[in-house]
Amino acid sequence: MSAPSVSRTFSCQQIAKSAAAPTALRQCNKKALVAQSSKFLGGFRVKSVRAASVIKPAAVSMTATYESLGPDVQNKTFYPKAADHLQVDKPWYIIDAEGQTLGRLAVLVAQHLRGANLPTYSPSIDMGGYVVVINAEKVTVTGKKNSQKLYRRHATGRPGSMKVETFDQLQARIPERIIEKAVKGMLPKGRLGRVLFTHMKVYEGTDHPHEAQQPVDITSQIDKSFTKLAPLS
Repeated sequence: MSAPSVSRTFSCQQIAKSAAAPTALRQCNKKALVAQSSKFLGGFRVKSVRAASVIKPAAVSMTATYESLGPDVQNKTFYPKAADHLQVDKPWYIIDAEGQTLGRLAVLVAQHLRGANLPTYSPSIDMGGYVVVINAEKVTVTGKKNSQKLYRRHATGRPGSMKVETFDQLQARIPERIIEKAVKGMLPKGRLGRVLFTHMKVYEGTDHPHEAQQPVDITSQIDKSFTKLAPLS
């Protein structure tokens, strides 16, 4: 008849004082103790006790670690540095809004403001460029939105001061406001979105003061595809 097995329970302090405790034990947690339980104290069952660090970790030099192990060739994660999103090196784009659909135009503008068209795009960093929109008064909408799409504003902020006007009315009064409101709704709602919004320049007509920046014309990149509804068979 075999002898019955013996099960003993040790606290973290007892394990730390043991000469057989592994040097890799840094924190007193259940996973670390269970993983190392078979390597010291005869493989007895170990009970985790809530406590602070029982072994003071030694100082680790990142320079020495890099020199001994070399660069991590498997980690190809890219995170932009400060030099990657400097304001002076940002590209400039120009879009002609004549005859373009409002929503599709706003999508292209928002993508280039955020930098989503670049392989270095990072959603939390200003990686985009500047976008100049001309002929703002010639943008179009589909369907009956000319008379049915409404724009609301509060003149004074007090009760009863709300003003409502249609797309045609706002286009005749301030045509730039239509594109600005459409693009602003597609940008992040926060500090980053407010900064990106200042990188958009909307003008009525073809004249603009940004010829020195030599903006690249990207009007042809506006999506022209549409959905076809096939009859049910």
